[in-house]
Amino acid sequence: MTARMWRAYSLVAALVLAIALLLTLAFPTRADVAVPQLTGRVVDQTGTLSSSDIASLSQKLREFENRKGSQIAVLIVPTTEPETIEQFSIRVAEVWKIGRKKVDDGAILVVAKNDRHLRIEVGYGLEGALTDVTSRRIIDEDITPKFRSGDFSGGISAGVDRMIRVIDGEPLPTPSRSVNFGSWNDIEPLFYFVLFGPLVVGGFLRAMFGRLLGSVVAGVIVGVLAWFVLESAMIGLGAGVLGAILTFIADLLGVGSATGRSRGGAWSSGSSSGGWSSGSSSSDSGGFSGGGGSFGGGGASGSW
Repeated sequence: MTARMWRAYSLVAALVLAIALLLTLAFPTRADVAVPQLTGRVVDQTGTLSSSDIASLSQKLREFENRKGSQIAVLIVPTTEPETIEQFSIRVAEVWKIGRKKVDDGAILVVAKNDRHLRIEVGYGLEGALTDVTSRRIIDEDITPKFRSGDFSGGISAGVDRMIRVIDGEPLPTPSRSVNFGSWNDIEPLFYFVLFGPLVVGGFLRAMFGRLLGSVVAGVIVGVLAWFVLESAMIGLGAGVLGAILTFIADLLGVGSATGRSRGGAWSSGSSSGGWSSGSSSSDSGGFSGGGGSFGGGGASGSW
C-alpha cells in the first residue's frame, strides 16, 4: 500500500469516527425509567387520579389484604420508554416485592398513560388464578373500554375489582395477624388513648374502686381495647400494663381528678387545641411495603 493510499484510508476512518461521535452527542442513549418509590398501594406519577380516588382505591386494597393476605398495587407512569412495558413492570415487581414472601401472592397493575399501554404483572403464587388468559380478559373487558372513553379511575377500579374476585377464588394461606408497625395511621388513635385515656378517666375509676383496683380496671380496659383493635395479645398486654401504671400515678402527675381536670385547673379533657390529630388525608401515609413476593413474568399486557 502506497503512502498516498494509506493517508486516504486514514482520512476516511477519521471521518467515520467523527460522524459517529457527532451522532452519539446529538442522539444520546435514553436511560431506563427509574422504578418509583413504593409510597402506597396506589402510586400515580401522572396526576390522573384524584386524592379521593386514591384514598378509596387504597382502602379497598388494604381491606382485601387484611382479609385475604394477598397484595395488589397500582402504578401509573407517563412512559416506560425506551423499555417495553413488560421490561419495566418486571423491574418494578423485583424492586417492590409485592405479595407475601414464599407465598408470592402479589399483583401489580401498571399503566403507562402516554404510551397507552398497560400490564398486569402476576406473582408466582397467583399464576394459577390470574393466568395470562384471565389477566388479558380483565384488561380487554374491564379496563381498556373505560380508558378509551377517558375514564381512567373507573377502568382501574373495575380492573382491581375483578382481580380481587379472581384472587378470592384461590386458596391461599390465612393472613398473618401480626401488626404492621410501619402504618402509623393504624395505631395513632390507640396510642393517644393509651397515653391520655388513663389520665382522663383514672380519677373516676380510682374514686369508684380505690387506687389499686381502679388502676387494674383501667389497665384491663386499655389492654382489651388494644387487643381488639390491633389483634395482638402481646400488644394488648403491654398497653394494659402501661394503662394501669399511668392510672396509678396520674394524681402524682397532677392530672386525672374526678372532674377530669388537673389540680390547678389548667388542663381539661376534650380540648381541641392540642397539637395532634388522629386523622390523615393520606390513605397509606408511607406505611405500605411489599412483603417479599417474587415474580416470574406472568401476566398480560394490553393497549387502548
